[in-house]
Amino acid sequence: MADVSREHNSSPMPGVQTNPDPALDIAREHHHSHVNHSAFAEKGRSDNVVYTTGTTNEPGVIPPAIHPDELHRRHPHADHDIEKTGAYFETEKGSLDKETPLSEDAETRDEVLKRRLKGVFTLVVFWRRWGRIITHVFFGALMTGWWIAGLVVHRHDKNWVIPFLLWLCVMLRILFFYVPITIISRPMHFVWNNTGVRITSMIPEKMRIPLGAALSIAVIIVGAFASEESQNNSRTNRAISLFGLLVFIFSFWITSRNRSKIVWHTVIVGMLTQFIIALFVLRTKAGYDIFEFISTLARLLLGFADKGVIFLTAASVPQLHWFFTGVVPPIIFFVAFVQLLYYWGILQWFIGKFAVFFFWSMRVSGAEAVVASASPFIGQGESAMLIKPFVAHLTKAEIHQVMTSGFATIAGSVLVAYIGMGINPQALISSCVMSIPASLAISKLRYPEEEETLTAGRVVIPDDDDHKATNALHAFANGAWLGIKIAGMIITTLLCIIALLALVDGLLTWWGRYLNLDGEYDLTLELILGYVCFPIAFLLGVGTNKGELLLVGRLIGIKVIANEFVAFTTLQAKDLPESPYHNLSPRARLIATYAVCGFGNIGSLGTQIGVLSQISPGRSGDVARLAMSALISGVVSTLTSASVAGLIITDQAQFS
Repeated sequence: MADVSREHNSSPMPGVQTNPDPALDIAREHHHSHVNHSAFAEKGRSDNVVYTTGTTNEPGVIPPAIHPDELHRRHPHADHDIEKTGAYFETEKGSLDKETPLSEDAETRDEVLKRRLKGVFTLVVFWRRWGRIITHVFFGALMTGWWIAGLVVHRHDKNWVIPFLLWLCVMLRILFFYVPITIISRPMHFVWNNTGVRITSMIPEKMRIPLGAALSIAVIIVGAFASEESQNNSRTNRAISLFGLLVFIFSFWITSRNRSKIVWHTVIVGMLTQFIIALFVLRTKAGYDIFEFISTLARLLLGFADKGVIFLTAASVPQLHWFFTGVVPPIIFFVAFVQLLYYWGILQWFIGKFAVFFFWSMRVSGAEAVVASASPFIGQGESAMLIKPFVAHLTKAEIHQVMTSGFATIAGSVLVAYIGMGINPQALISSCVMSIPASLAISKLRYPEEEETLTAGRVVIPDDDDHKATNALHAFANGAWLGIKIAGMIITTLLCIIALLALVDGLLTWWGRYLNLDGEYDLTLELILGYVCFPIAFLLGVGTNKGELLLVGRLIGIKVIANEFVAFTTLQAKDLPESPYHNLSPRARLIATYAVCGFGNIGSLGTQIGVLSQISPGRSGDVARLAMSALISGVVSTLTSASVAGLIITDQAQFS
C-alpha cells in the first residue's frame, strides 16, 4: 500500500485518501488552551470560558472547570495542574506517595473496592444461609427464657396454661420450618388407620350412620345431664333445650331439598363438634382460661383504640360511653389490624388450619371449609373474597353453604364492638366457633350436595392480587380505610333502621289505640315479634317464665328484622334503667346472647347478595334464589348454639 503524503488534509491513518474540502485543511484547525469554551472562541474573544469564577460570593452551582481526566480523583489540592506536573501528583496522607503513577492508584483503589464488595457479598451470602436459623434460635431462646422465668416467678399467682400454650405454638412453628410436619401427621394417621378406621370397617356399612347417630346422642345426653342442677338450670330446662335441638334438626330434614342426598356424616359430626366445643369452653377450666385469654386480648384492643380517641379529642371522651366514641374507633382499628395480619399471612395460616380440620372431619368441599372457618374472623363479605376465583364455579349447594356461614356468625370487626357494649366475651367468642360446624350441618341438611364440586379434594386459599398491598404500612392504611367504610356502614344502617322501627312502632301504636291497646300493652313491633318468637324462646330452654320468654322472643325477632346491634343494645339497655331486660335471669340472658350472636337479618341478606353478585355477576340469579333459604339456615344455626349452651352451662352468672 502506498504511503499517503502529508499534503492538504492528509490523514495519518494508512489507506485514507485526501479530501479536497478546504474546511478540513490542517492549517484551518483551531488550537486553544481551554478545555471548555464558548461559541466565540474562534474569534479570539476573552469570554470564551464557559465556567466562570469570582462573580459571586455564593457557592457556585456549576462545578469548577477541570480536565476530564481528573473527574475520577477529587482531592483537596485545588491548585494542582496536571499539564505542568504530568502524571504524578500529591495525594492525601496515607494513601499513595508522589511517585505513584495514576494507573497504579486506580488499580489499588479497584482492588480495595473489590475486597470490600467481596466482604459485603460474603456477609450477604452468610446471612441468607444462616440468618433465618440465627433469628429463629434467638427468638426461640427468648420465648423459652420468658416462659421459664414466668413459671418460676409466678407459679402461684398467675395461670401457667396460656404461657405454656403460647410457648408451645411458637416452638412448634419454628420446628416445622426445618422438620416436615409428617413426623407428627404420619404417626397420627397410623394410629387412626389402625384404630378408628379398622373399627369402622368392622361395622356393616348400613349400620355406621345409625350407630354414629346413637353414639352422638349418647354423648350429648351424658354431657348435658350428668352435672348437678343449679339455680334456674334444672334438668327440666336442659331437657327442653335438647328437645328444641331435635325439633330444629327434624324441621330441616322435613323441608330438605332432597332428603335422599343428605350426607348424614356431615350432619352428625357437625352437631357433635358443636357440642364438644361448648363442653370444652363452658365446662372445663382450661377451655374457660383459653377463651378468657382471647377475650382479654379483645378488651385490650378497646384500650388501644381509646388512646387514639384521647389524642383526637380529650381524656374524658372515652368515659362518656357513647356508641360513636366507644364502639366505632375499635372497629376501625381492628379492621386495620386484621388487614395487617392478612398481609403477613398469619390470618391465612390460621384459617387454613381450621379449614383443613373441617374439610377432613365433616367431608365438605375445600371452598366451604375455607369460608366457614373464615366467617367468624373477617366477616361474611370478606370470607367470600377468600375463594373469589372459585365463586363462578361453585355448585348451588356450595353457594347456599357460603351464605349460611355468613349468616350464622358475626365478624371479628363487630365482636370488639359488642364486647365494648358489655356483652360477655366468652359467650360471644364461643358462639362464633360453635356456629362453624353448626352452619355446615344445617346447610347440608337443608340443601344437600347434588353436583360435582371443583374443590372436593383440596383446601386452597388463593392470593388476591387485585388488592395486594406493597408493604405492611400500605396494608395497615388500606385496613384503616376499610374500617372507616365498615364503621360508616354500621352507623348509617343503625340510624336508618332504628328510625324506621320507631316509625313502624308509631304507626302500630296509633292503630292499636283504636283497639284499646295502649298503656302497658302498646301495640309495637317488639310485642308482635315477642309473641311470634315465643315458641322459639321456649324451645331454647329459657324456662317457663312467660315474661322472660316474651323478652327473649322479642330479641330474636328484632335481630332478624333489624340486626344484632339493635338486639344487643336492647338487651343491655344502658340508657333505660327501668328496662325489663335488666331483670332477666342469668340463664335467659346467656341463651339470649347466644341466640342473637349472628348476622342473620334482612339487612345482611342484601349484603350477601351484593357481595357474591359483584364477585361473580353470572351467578347472581342463583344467589338471589338461594338467599332466603340460606338466611333461615343461618338463623337456625345460631339458635342451635343457644340450645347447646342451654344444655351445658351450669354457672350461668359467670357467662351472662
